[in-house]
Amino acid sequence: MPKVFTSETQKIGEIGENIVVKFLMKHGFSIKDRNYTKKWGELDIVAEKANKIHFIEVKSVSRDNIKSVSYETLDSYKPEDNMHPWKLKRMSRTIQTYLLSKNIDEEKEWQADLFVVFLDIKNKKAKIKVVEDIIL
Repeated sequence: MPKVFTSETQKIGEIGENIVVKFLMKHGFSIKDRNYTKKWGELDIVAEKANKIHFIEVKSVSRDNIKSVSYETLDSYKPEDNMHPWKLKRMSRTIQTYLLSKNIDEEKEWQADLFVVFLDIKNKKAKIKVVEDIIL
């Protein structure tokens, strides 16, 4: 059953995730899973490219949600700073659960990536910032 997004923040997150999925597919990734959820954490997107699994955390922010920052200066606003140590620990635990539950060979290469999506919904624009191979 697909995840139901109800709050405004969740809707912004869903839009951001959909944009990242399109971006990944355009760049040759295959999408393996979305919103893999356990009580101790969630993986937004699981994708694969060149025989490597990418566990992708998506942080989305709407220009409307950060009134003091213009779309042109969004680079100074860093949603990735919200990746607290406890969030990284939960992500690591969820990745390990995913690998075990899907019977993925322990020799399989994988990495965790962070995609930050800056949304300008009114003008239907988005900007993506990619932080590859984050340390968990």
